[in-house]
Amino acid sequence: MSVHEECGVFGLISPKTADVAGAAYYGLYALQHRGQESCGIVINDDGMFSSHKDLGLVSEVFTSDTLSRLPRGNMAVGHVRYGTTGGTNRRNCQPIEVNHQKGKMAIAHNGNLSNAAELRNALELSGAIFHTTSDTETIAYIVTRERLRTPSIEEALSAAMNVLDGAYSLILMSSQKLICARDPYGFRPLCYGKTADGMYVAASESCALKAIGAEFIRDLEPGEILVFGPEGMVSRREHCGRKQKKCCIFEYIYFARPDSVIDGVSVHGARVQAGKILARKHPVQADIVIGVPDSGLDAALGFSMESGIPYGIGLIKNKYIGRTFISPGQDARMDQVKIKLSAIEESIRGKRVVLIDDSIVRGTTSGRIVRLVREAGASEIHMRISSPPFLHPCYYGTDIDSRENLIACHHSVSETAEIIGADSLGYLPVSELGSLIGGCGYCSACFDGVYPTEIPADTRKDRFEQKLGKNN
Repeated sequence: MSVHEECGVFGLISPKTADVAGAAYYGLYALQHRGQESCGIVINDDGMFSSHKDLGLVSEVFTSDTLSRLPRGNMAVGHVRYGTTGGTNRRNCQPIEVNHQKGKMAIAHNGNLSNAAELRNALELSGAIFHTTSDTETIAYIVTRERLRTPSIEEALSAAMNVLDGAYSLILMSSQKLICARDPYGFRPLCYGKTADGMYVAASESCALKAIGAEFIRDLEPGEILVFGPEGMVSRREHCGRKQKKCCIFEYIYFARPDSVIDGVSVHGARVQAGKILARKHPVQADIVIGVPDSGLDAALGFSMESGIPYGIGLIKNKYIGRTFISPGQDARMDQVKIKLSAIEESIRGKRVVLIDDSIVRGTTSGRIVRLVREAGASEIHMRISSPPFLHPCYYGTDIDSRENLIACHHSVSETAEIIGADSLGYLPVSELGSLIGGCGYCSACFDGVYPTEIPADTRKDRFEQKLGKNN
């Protein structure tokens, strides 16, 4: 078990026919850190949908030849996936496309519905047939059902939001409209901007807007629905203010790219602040501070700034290892960490090292990283973690569905330090999480067990993919 990236969503609508596939490609490329299992783009050319989706990285799935075969159009919606519900296979690739008597629809989703099982069971009992094991298809079914009862696609989405619970940032494309929605808690980020030539762009993170030259306008409010269509842009706020805002705090600690700004807070700034807090709460005598690439680097800088201990580059990440990297079997002697990371011995040898990382899940990877630094000649290793200990499952998108393999659930801080081979260990206090973003309005349930929604009865990622039993 390890913490994985979320999914990333991207959408755009142009006032004229354009190379929207190319723009979507660059947008998804900027969001690649949020998901490396699969990706897809659906193009809208005056109501005609064309798509390409497959397993792999954006650069693998969308070659120059593939992009050249996609038509020009006036709208596009794209997705990069790390599956928090449903397995890794082609049928779970997004965006999901739907054809029904009221028209076509493509939908991309970031998040995890906490009531997905209940909704899916009810739909199946009413005759719905599912082709994927992703909860995104559940959203698509409910929106389609509501569309048969309502005068517009945005009304259908608004009605669907009355029954959806949990985390969902959505970009939905119909024949004539691009619609964005953020759940009433605001668990997952979603923002929009505009290019100089009048193209509106929506994305999970502001870094994707920059990638195609769009100027950031603002984040969607929790519960807000934005409709881009023939009548221009319309903001619907009937779901705003119904819930207390609960943006995932781990977006700032790990998920998001450091150059993104979420709800007015710089991700880089939040991580630097985490490092400063660690230096105050867990001081230590040392010679160098190094971060574990990539999300540990900003916190290491903050620790150095606050403590006065020099910041250095001690670990280098192999940037070319992606989804296609084939892991050796368990009986192989090759250490995967040594393939992904290498230590700079000149920076480390003979020194007392403060080693900063974003989290510890089960401790296996942390132990390998500590050993790598030790083998590079460090005399002492003091590990500092820019998040609190993981003590509870997450039901809103982080791939931690049980307490079974969480090392902090079974061992004290000192025991964990001994297990991973560090001379000392310090976590960011739960009470300091608000300091990262300058206030409240965040979800930290994976650290403190305080859940904004009801806890699902079945939390397994593969709950819709169980083998058939005797009665099936």
